[in-house]
Amino acid sequence: MALEREEHWIPAEGRIGLHAWVLRHAELTAPAPAITVAHGFRGLAEGGLMHYAERFAEAGFVAIIHDHRSFGLSGGWPRHDIDPWRQILDWRRVITYLQELPGVDPDRIGLFGSSYAGGHALVLAGSDPRIKAVVAQVPTISGYEQGKRRNPGAEATQALQDRFNADERAQLRGADPDRQLLVTTDPDVPSVYKDPALIAYEDRFPLGDLGRFDRKITLRSTLKAQMYDPGVWIDRIAPTPLLMIVATNDTMTPTDMALAAYERAGEPKELITYEGGHFDAYVEHFAATGGGATDWFTRHLVPAAAG
Repeated sequence: MALEREEHWIPAEGRIGLHAWVLRHAELTAPAPAITVAHGFRGLAEGGLMHYAERFAEAGFVAIIHDHRSFGLSGGWPRHDIDPWRQILDWRRVITYLQELPGVDPDRIGLFGSSYAGGHALVLAGSDPRIKAVVAQVPTISGYEQGKRRNPGAEATQALQDRFNADERAQLRGADPDRQLLVTTDPDVPSVYKDPALIAYEDRFPLGDLGRFDRKITLRSTLKAQMYDPGVWIDRIAPTPLLMIVATNDTMTPTDMALAAYERAGEPKELITYEGGHFDAYVEHFAATGGGATDWFTRHLVPAAAG
């Protein structure tokens, strides 16, 4: 059966529209369970997660995947500014919009978040009872702890805080937020990450049109990330079924943090691990990660499978 791909703009706070794609089989007749998908720190729907949404739709779900505000075609200013709590509230709006779509069963909503949005998935599953099943893939657990590992030592920590403070003072005087590269391996150029695996991932999923996307984000996005600890929500998720997908050698969202968080989660829960790093989930191990997520949603959102 062929998939239909519908373009949507979802009204969000601040009088902006969140750009989204809805995927479903044209032949669907009865209201179907639905899955809402969101990407990580600075990705786009058309990057590494679109094939997850396609896989869910091929399995008979209605799938919706959106770009966070200030990214892609979604509205919002300043561009490429990442506020985790704003993204979570926007995602709640997407869930509401999804429940209102024709052909969707509003009582069977699943949620899939990867990387930074994997942390968002933990928060939403622990706070929004409309979510009936959740998958958190390579999730952020503690932005504070991750930041310490990326910038070890008092000197590096103080230098970063000095940059945050200078940016804050400049904004007080009316300047736009400062910006920095997301990733570079040049030690003399400030960036969020120095990980060549992230560069390889971006080369694998080129996002084109620099009018919609560039490689810089606001500096204050890093400040907000260091204040974000979604792992504290994990013990509030049960009895919503939780699947976590974790890489065995993840230095971006460290493996040990994810496994420790999983141990704190209540039942029902399940863990899938794969051999490799953070970005291997999207390509090399897509059969395991995408297939495992699809099976999880089928088991918990499709009555015949659940029975």
